[in-house]
Order: sequence, then C-alpha cells, then structure tokens
Amino acid sequence: MKSLIAFVLLLIFVLPARCDLPAQSASAPESFSNPALETRARDLQRQLRCLVCQGESIDESGSPFAADVRRLVRQQIAQGMSDQQIEDFLVARYGDFILMKPPLQSNTWLLWLAPFLVLVTGGGGGLDYGQKGCRTRGQINYPVVTFRT
Repeated sequence: MKSLIAFVLLLIFVLPARCDLPAQSASAPESFSNPALETRARDLQRQLRCLVCQGESIDESGSPFAADVRRLVRQQIAQGMSDQQIEDFLVARYGDFILMKPPLQSNTWLLWLAPFLVLVTGGGGGLDYGQKGCRTRGQINYPVVTFRT
C-alpha cells in the first residue's frame, strides 16, 4: 500500500514538474547559425508531440525525451533530410501519436469522431429527458394536505 501511495505521489508531483521546465535544449548550443534552418527546425518541432507531457510540442517541453527528439530533428536537418522524411522516420519509430495533428486514417477515425459522437449522444439524451419531463408533469399526483383547526 505504501508503494502505491509513493507511486501516486511521484505521478502527481514529479512528472508534471519535469514537463514544466523551460526548454533548455533550444538555446544557443543546439541552434543553427543559419536563420532559415533554425526557423525550419522550430516549425517542425512545433508539429511534434512530446510523448511524456502529451499536451505540449517538443519545442515547448522541457522533458529529456523532448530534448532527445529535438536533437535528433536537428541532426537530420543538418544531414539534409526533408521535413517529410523526418516526420516519416519519427512516425515509424513512435507512431502517429507523435504528430500534433495525426492523420485521419482507418485506425484513427474514432479519435477524430469521438467528440462529435459524445455531443450527439449527450444532446439526444438531454432532449429525451426533457421531453419525458414535459409529458409526466401533468400525471404527478401530489398528496393533499389538510389542516385541522
């Protein structure tokens, strides 16, 4: 039980703190001297998700994973690879989830349609509940209370 509590505390306090660190890897030592290459690297890094923080791009994240992927992206840009080749490499390695905007494919259609399905189902349930409430209001028998004086 104590190990479970320690694990939960680790998840609550340590992991979010690691994701909130400033991105140090995008500083001067790992930046390109060519402004066009630096802009290209930063744009590509904004399109890739940090798999540790999950809500941040690797450009924003301070996790060690994001730093490694930033370094990998910069190495591949320096080797002359195109943005598409770099994305394809990372998708092959980590899956579509590394992309901030995953493609609409047969294995991701539920991911894209789930919010709409929830809204339609919830809205339909709310309308049904509201209509049932209107139909039964006239049928409620309230007890008659008489007071003796």
